[in-house]
Amino acid sequence: MVLSSASTSGISFSEKGKQGLGWIEWLKGWSLLIYEVFFQKVAARHLQNPLPLPPLSNLTCIVTGCTSGIGLEIAKQLAESGAHVVMAVRNQAAAIELIKKWQNEWSGSGLLNIEVMELNLLSLASVAKFAEAWNSRSKPLHVLINNAGIFSVGQPQRFSEDGNENHIQVNHLSPALLSIMLLPSLVKGSPSRIVNVNSSLHFVGFVDVDDMNFVSGKRKFTSLNGYSSSKLAHVMFSSILQKHLPAEADISVVCVSPGSVRTNVARDLPKYVQVAYHV
Repeated sequence: MVLSSASTSGISFSEKGKQGLGWIEWLKGWSLLIYEVFFQKVAARHLQNPLPLPPLSNLTCIVTGCTSGIGLEIAKQLAESGAHVVMAVRNQAAAIELIKKWQNEWSGSGLLNIEVMELNLLSLASVAKFAEAWNSRSKPLHVLINNAGIFSVGQPQRFSEDGNENHIQVNHLSPALLSIMLLPSLVKGSPSRIVNVNSSLHFVGFVDVDDMNFVSGKRKFTSLNGYSSSKLAHVMFSSILQKHLPAEADISVVCVSPGSVRTNVARDLPKYVQVAYHV
């Protein structure tokens, strides 16, 4: 796992006249990815799994996309440590079933402090509605974890109801909007934190600010290009947001690459990559 203050050091920005990654950037990016896949277990062998969390009863945390994969484990472990967890999800029924399951398995006393709120990242209107509903409570927010994301491996190019390519909207535009709109609540909860779950694939991403939706024909759309570019865009956004937040706001913005994890996304990857994940 890599956790650090948001930084764009060592990654490629869209430059005037530049159409994509240079061969040195391409080679460096893929070398880092291959190293991560094959040597992650060796590099992390000294870490306790799972890492124990301290008591968190004084924290309120919003977690997006938490009905499966990494988000599910984040929400469960935060709740078991006493945090007030808000599951921001599209499928509310699935989230409610998970809460019932976790409560039945819970060995501690009392009820887990979890609630469910609807959030559809393919709709900017849904993002705005969620943020407005939360801010209207006038309660502090201590942690926003932008975990939800998509990697539509091998799928054709698709667009949201807002006209944005799906990867760029779900992985960047919607969590960026959510982060900005929730700043008033994060200020109330300061010291607070925005955690953006990213991916090392941002090392092979390229952001063309004039063609983020891959519609000009300058670059061919593939799911890999869409995903890696959206992840790079969000690293760039995180860095800029951190720099522009006033110090007195006391809000940290960090990006985390969780490494190679066998989630729903991994099951859609090519067979040879799945073999590497299994090893």
